[in-house]
Amino acid sequence: MAPDRAAGRVRVQTVMETDRLVLRRFTESDVDNLVELDSDPEVMRFLTGEPTPRATIENEALPSILRAYASGPAGRWATHERSTGEFVGWLALDPPADGSVTDVELGYRLKRSVWGRGYATEGARGLVEYGFGALGVRRIWAQTMAVNTASRRVMEKAGLRYVRTFHVHFDDPLPGTEHGEVEYELLRADWAGR
Repeated sequence: MAPDRAAGRVRVQTVMETDRLVLRRFTESDVDNLVELDSDPEVMRFLTGEPTPRATIENEALPSILRAYASGPAGRWATHERSTGEFVGWLALDPPADGSVTDVELGYRLKRSVWGRGYATEGARGLVEYGFGALGVRRIWAQTMAVNTASRRVMEKAGLRYVRTFHVHFDDPLPGTEHGEVEYELLRADWAGR
């Protein structure tokens, strides 16, 4: 996924590949990709319930993703179909603020046009292997709204196990918030013992 410099494109750093996906570091030129992804209300349904404004992506979200690369090897990566090169969303092993890789959060956000193809599961499984195998992670965790059954299935298929349901107060709660948030995890010892 490293475009040719002779063609006038910027070289990108591939982080990981699966059978059907390529994950690479985001660049400043990914604003339009993120705006398109976050503009779909169904994609944002269990996150904010509404599209993310372009200014927020340009001034907050993308700069935050890019800054995180400087603090360690974990992060959030642009995800493309291997066969077409199409941007389909992002997958992540988000580190804590200090950039360490002891305890990372598995995350994924994909375009609705690729839902149902197993990309989230394939990418999540790949990141679990990458996290424990290459990064030396001790714990991978994820959370979502309890009513987000599709995301919960991805977590389970990636090998994470249900830990707890908890409730968070929101000033402007999304439909389903009353059922709480769920946390899943996979510990290094459990991964190694599979």
